[in-house]
Amino acid sequence: QVHLVESGGGLVQPGGSLRLSCAASGRIASINAMAWYRQGPGNQRESVASITSAGRTIYADSVRGRFTISRDNAKNTVNLQMNSLNPEDTGVYYCNADIRDLTLRRSDYWGQGTQVTVSS
Repeated sequence: QVHLVESGGGLVQPGGSLRLSCAASGRIASINAMAWYRQGPGNQRESVASITSAGRTIYADSVRGRFTISRDNAKNTVNLQMNSLNPEDTGVYYCNADIRDLTLRRSDYWGQGTQVTVSS
């Protein structure tokens, strides 16, 4: 089995910063792309940022320049540094990873989500 566990969410004032972390564990052979998604109140889940195993990144227009995604391939972790947060960034943030397990089966995995609330 493979598990993704997020941490780092919470309540922050507008203009503040948070750092989210996600660790993948279990019977992992390799990890391809890793990503962060979010789902705001009444909204569909949307992609925030992604990063390939080679370190190439893609950002949603709404977060480019404020958020930074990074990963540590040796530790199977992905982070999301979020700066200049505004209330529109409020939502549940989910970690996602494209993982090949030890049976060489490739699947999409999701974490349980972590709440980020931006409010004064």
